[in-house]
Amino acid sequence: MICPNDIATLKTDINEKIGQKIIVKGSLGRSKSFEKATIQKAYPSLFVIKYTEENRNVSYSYTDVLTRTVEVDVFNGESYSPLFVPSDTIKKKRAIV
Repeated sequence: MICPNDIATLKTDINEKIGQKIIVKGSLGRSKSFEKATIQKAYPSLFVIKYTEENRNVSYSYTDVLTRTVEVDVFNGESYSPLFVPSDTIKKKRAIV
């Protein structure tokens, strides 16, 4: 289930990371599972990334990330970490502790 707060949080996170290096995983059923890219632009319903090696732009909706159709890891200067962790995953971890 997609929570409206998750969408708002994801939009904010992507806007703050425009220009940063990312890795896209599971790119909508394509044969490549890992591709280096950069977040280019963010719009109300989707965001645009530029694939480094192929020099092409692709747009994804925020729900693509929320439903894990694609997974985006952001480079923080030292390593890559997930752009978004669903709130239900955080709740499950808290319940286990």
